[in-house]
Amino acid sequence: MNIPVFAGAVLFWLAAWAFNEWLVRQHFAHRTAASAARFAVPLLFGITILVLWEGVVRGFGIPSVLLPAPSMIWQRLVNSLPTLAADFRQTFLKAVLTGYALGCGLGFVVAILIDRSPFLQRGLLPLGNFVSALPVIGVAPIMVMWFGFDWQSKVAVVVIMTFFPMLVNTVSGLAAASHMERDLMRTYAATWWQTLIKLRLPAAWPFIFNALKINSTLALIGAIVAEFFGTPIVGMGFRISTEVGRMNVDMVWAEIAVAAVAGSAFYGVVALAERAVTFWHPSIRSGRA
Repeated sequence: MNIPVFAGAVLFWLAAWAFNEWLVRQHFAHRTAASAARFAVPLLFGITILVLWEGVVRGFGIPSVLLPAPSMIWQRLVNSLPTLAADFRQTFLKAVLTGYALGCGLGFVVAILIDRSPFLQRGLLPLGNFVSALPVIGVAPIMVMWFGFDWQSKVAVVVIMTFFPMLVNTVSGLAAASHMERDLMRTYAATWWQTLIKLRLPAAWPFIFNALKINSTLALIGAIVAEFFGTPIVGMGFRISTEVGRMNVDMVWAEIAVAAVAGSAFYGVVALAERAVTFWHPSIRSGRA
């Protein structure tokens, strides 16, 4: 047991915690300083977690097969960039993005059709709620049998996981406009499509972006889990399952780190798009105040 290393990590964590507490209580006059402080708080908190993690692993001598140190994970990540890049390309660029676009797009289109048809609304929505509850570990092997071992079967899994959240949220969003607003559009002799584009769709944007943000994480999870049930010798899920069996836990954590960064960046892009499109919404305006 290495007491000085562990004690140093704990002291750094306490000092960083105290600085963060001081930072969040400050009221900066300039907007740039306030934005820098908001960025610095989570960044410093993340650094302290890594330092404390390193101190615990090295201080208590935890075997790397149980929990590798962040420095060991970083070294493996740097030394395995070609492999990680190939896995990222196979899982994220091919399966996740393609399945996300198809699932969200189909969900949006079907929601428009359901809104036009009360029969579909009463018949398809309960079925959608049932299918959305199906576990991915039960759907993934079937999709692999239907579409093969390559990325197309992972796209099918992602489509199933993202279709129904988009469908349900879009239908709810289209119903968000009040009756008074709809009556006003009728007094202007607006058609159904004009009412949809000028009133109901803008009112549904917060619901639609809520589904897009949820699906940004579901898509990555679905693609990785689907690769556990059959894939070529490339992909994040394949690498994780293979390296766990070979006791290369540092490589597993490197893949997890790449997936976490990719998923966070994907979510961030969707959130930025939401702020640009729904800038008029009270939640966005209050966040900017």
